[in-house]
Amino acid sequence: MRSEALLQGLGPEEAAAQVYMAHRHKVAWLDVFAESLGRRRAGESLAQVLQAWGLSQAEAARLLGVSRQAVGKWLRQGAPADRTAAFADLAAATDLLVRYLKRDRIPAVVRRPVLSRGGVSLLDLLAQGDTSTVLAVCRDMFQFERAHR
Repeated sequence: MRSEALLQGLGPEEAAAQVYMAHRHKVAWLDVFAESLGRRRAGESLAQVLQAWGLSQAEAARLLGVSRQAVGKWLRQGAPADRTAAFADLAAATDLLVRYLKRDRIPAVVRRPVLSRGGVSLLDLLAQGDTSTVLAVCRDMFQFERAHR
């Protein structure tokens, strides 16, 4: 393939088939391509999390235990492979928050202590590196069927 223009009018499955056919004998290339695509998607998801949660790059860097420059790089170039699972958890948690809350309420909700978790907030859990618990807490928040018991 010579340019992205070849892929512009194609659906995602057709584009994937074109890329695969062009590189099917280059397994390592395809592996790097797939990993790079995942990292870029995770970086985009991170941008959506920061916006929804009302976090600056500097605050996100502090919570994630990295430099502000690292967060900026992730947003531009994609997240490192070792962070993609954590960012997927945050993206899923953010999807729930966006679905069930008004967007302007989300920054307050992520900062509010969660009594069922010992009074720590979602941001505290993020700072502890516990993104799976962040997602679990968000799922618990919206278990509406429990309200009818």
